Amino acid sequence: MNQNQVVDLALRALVLAAELAAPLLVTALVVGFAISVFQSITQIQEATLSFVPKAIAVAIALVVCGHWMISEAVTFTEQLFAMIPSYLDAP
Repeated sequence: MNQNQVVDLALRALVLAAELAAPLLVTALVVGFAISVFQSITQIQEATLSFVPKAIAVAIALVVCGHWMISEAVTFTEQLFAMIPSYLDAP
């Protein structure tokens, strides 16, 4: 396994991690922003007010995107296992 293969594998893993985290993070960001706007409009300054809606929204996003996330992770793992023989070849 040479240096280029290691860098390529690490890059692919980081891109996959970003793709898998994006739906949950974007959901939490949008809900948090909406609650912040609501709090500033109504001047309700309760720190715990934003936690429950964010947790519920992230759980819903996980239910909606969970199948896709698992299938992407399984596909990456299967491709990684399929490439093991090429990684073991001597340079």
